[in-house]
Amino acid sequence: MTRKHAILSRVIPVLAALALGGTATVPAAAADKAQAGKIEAGKIEAGPAKLAPYFTVATGAAKAADADGFLQRWLLLEPIDKPNRTNTVFTGTYVRQAFANPPFSGSFTTMPRDGQKVTVAGKPLVWHALDASPFDVKLFNFAQAYGKQTYGVIFWAVTVVNSPREIHDVRVAVGSNSASMWWLNGQEAASLFGDRRMVMDDVVSEPMTLHKGRNILRGAVINGPGLSDFCVRFIDEKGHPITDLTTSTR
Repeated sequence: MTRKHAILSRVIPVLAALALGGTATVPAAAADKAQAGKIEAGKIEAGPAKLAPYFTVATGAAKAADADGFLQRWLLLEPIDKPNRTNTVFTGTYVRQAFANPPFSGSFTTMPRDGQKVTVAGKPLVWHALDASPFDVKLFNFAQAYGKQTYGVIFWAVTVVNSPREIHDVRVAVGSNSASMWWLNGQEAASLFGDRRMVMDDVVSEPMTLHKGRNILRGAVINGPGLSDFCVRFIDEKGHPITDLTTSTR
């Protein structure tokens, strides 16, 4: 099945899912099941910078959204230790508290730098500017590539969304495994709580405005056991993906 067909068969009808907090569960993709089996069997070795085939290092030029509007260029922070033996604890209160002290200085509209180091709970962590090869950002594989822990973690992600014009009544459409929260230009946009699989457009924000030029989109994903990933795109008032956006990391 092509990704286009997967989108058509799995996406939640946007105009019927405008309220935040909706949930949906779908079977994990066959590839993810195979990956999880190999991990449990200890057949995949962690090592530095083993990014392929899920990531490439970002270049200086801005990157266009893919044909379906998904954003693939991100600054990703190495995972923060947050032990959880189950994902069922990810209530709204728990997740908000877990994200209450973000690992960056200043406001939600400041950008970290590629290679910048921060210290969280005494551990040095590094921001990495990467392009996701598929439409979704496979956080488990990102952590594994740099030899970091993959379970019981919080991931932070941020990107600059460059818009050629001011666009009103856009919506941030997000899917994540597991819980996550997202902010556009410092304003909370979408929140996904509970134990959930990643479903494209699982939660859709209220109408927002993309400014002409730079906009900063920031998110955090928390997961206990299992694979972690997310996908994000912008859709217009009719539910159509906005495809003429680019992303950059500075």
